[in-house]
Amino acid sequence: MSGEISFSPNDKYNAFLTTCKKAPHGSGKLAGVAVAIKDNISTKDIETTCASKILKGYVPPYNAHVIDLLKAEGAAIVGKTNMDEFGMGTTTENSGFGPTLNPCDTTRVPGGSSGGSAAAIAGGMVTMALGSDTGGSIRCPAAFCGIVGLKPSYGRVSRYGLIAYSNSLEQIGPMGKTVADVSKLMGVIAGYDRHDSTSRDKPYNHTPNAEIKGLKIGIPQEFFGEGVNPQVADVVRKAIGRLEELGATTVPCSIPSMEYALAAYYVTCTCEASSNLARFDGVRYGPAPDWRKSWHDAYQEVRSEAFGTEVRRRIMLGTFALSSGYYGRYYSKAQVARENVRADFNRIFADVDVIAGPTMPTVAFKLKEKSDPLSMYLADILTVPANLAGIPSISVPCGTSEGMPVGLQIMGRMFEDERVVDVAYAYEQEVN
Repeated sequence: MSGEISFSPNDKYNAFLTTCKKAPHGSGKLAGVAVAIKDNISTKDIETTCASKILKGYVPPYNAHVIDLLKAEGAAIVGKTNMDEFGMGTTTENSGFGPTLNPCDTTRVPGGSSGGSAAAIAGGMVTMALGSDTGGSIRCPAAFCGIVGLKPSYGRVSRYGLIAYSNSLEQIGPMGKTVADVSKLMGVIAGYDRHDSTSRDKPYNHTPNAEIKGLKIGIPQEFFGEGVNPQVADVVRKAIGRLEELGATTVPCSIPSMEYALAAYYVTCTCEASSNLARFDGVRYGPAPDWRKSWHDAYQEVRSEAFGTEVRRRIMLGTFALSSGYYGRYYSKAQVARENVRADFNRIFADVDVIAGPTMPTVAFKLKEKSDPLSMYLADILTVPANLAGIPSISVPCGTSEGMPVGLQIMGRMFEDERVVDVAYAYEQEVN
């Protein structure tokens, strides 16, 4: 079957930056299904800005590998979604084109940086979307908007065509209304890609299974400690109790390296960002430099005007950490801390099958509520460990607090994405 699908969303949440009025579709696993794409994933002949003014007007000459896979299965690419500029943020307020609103409460943030994709699903405009997750950017908005989001194992989904923020941490992943939607989308985008040196030959051919009897679930004490809202913790504990009712057993555990995980994450990602974003100079796209000035002055001026505050902050932090005399004090120590996080997960997974806890320490906060960078960074404390270790992690809605959604986070061993999907599916089927 072939034809066209029209798409004109009533986008009152600023979820989309670009929409495609008509998108081709045909046969395949996603025939005629509307899929939204985060705006840092390259789409041929469709503007791709990373929600940054420095990329305004940039139209890629090629598709990301995941886009070709979606089209091969008949998916209709209906638009590019809003995000924190270059993926740097937890609220989608850092977009160069205005914030996205949370469909559950438009006075609150949708989470970030894949907030546009989450809002498009929660707002009923699409049932599936692609996001990217560097330190929680899929799982955070999934939790805040009451949808499902999966950060796959690092290397399981090609990163070719993902405009790089932090190469060693980020991963494209599926978002959806239900676990089944996410699993179906994952089955299309996972697999080996010769264009991506980090890609692994690990296709995903899985139908979610709700049978979890005998499963061992690790419960880290750090995920219910200081900084986690008690009401959120209570909702998640009750959700874990439902899993126990289905035959799973819980095992208390500890992740001592959590003390250093957030610092290790922000040193690593800002260092990689300062390197990756050095090439954006306004010469080929974005605001043109004033070449009457010296190259240094023109380069500085265009980046100061076109990059947002948070992007400039992270570039400067990364440049400082990589500078002569500081590399050993910051970046190299961050990599040691990262290895400690991996070691802690390996130790715990020797005794349990998955780890469970809250996705976010609070529910979605009000727009402009968090103005200082440090409090914003602290919101990522429960999601960044999975990125540092490269393991799969999913967020599934598990109740509400203050009338807003709460996410249950399930993490698994490397390349055991199927298992975390099954646990999320078992919970979803139980409560539904």
